[in-house]
Amino acid sequence: MNQKQKNRPVNRISISLPDDLQADVDEMVARRGFDSRSQAINDMLHQHVAEHQQKIGDEVMVGTITILYNNATCGLQKTLADMQYKHLDEVISSLHVHLMNNQTMEVILVQGPAQKVQAIADEIVTLRGVITGKLQLMAAVIPPVHPATGKQDQGADT
Repeated sequence: MNQKQKNRPVNRISISLPDDLQADVDEMVARRGFDSRSQAINDMLHQHVAEHQQKIGDEVMVGTITILYNNATCGLQKTLADMQYKHLDEVISSLHVHLMNNQTMEVILVQGPAQKVQAIADEIVTLRGVITGKLQLMAAVIPPVHPATGKQDQGADT
């Protein structure tokens, strides 16, 4: 947990769990290395809220489209590059790793309205040669890369 997160105000809530579910949560907390149940439940709630926001609308979110594809499929790599260029406002970056057996894993960093990013992911995952793929969104936003364009023009008349 970073310093900013430690200094955020928090609200305390109480929940009741069946014994077996509490035991499962405690085991997960220990195995995953969370500091506490609260931290683990906080993580689960963040994921669940992000999934909900993704389904309901145009909340701007950041995430990844991860795909595994057969790199021997004729024209697939060019099609993927063209699609990413077509969606330049939403596609931030991509990384691909060549695997064994003519397979490539590609991770595409995206940001934009949830429904638009979902449509891009659907378009990519359904391409011939893509073996599997998944969109993972988070309720967060990448800060602007450049300062406001209006500031560049200040002082031009002096």
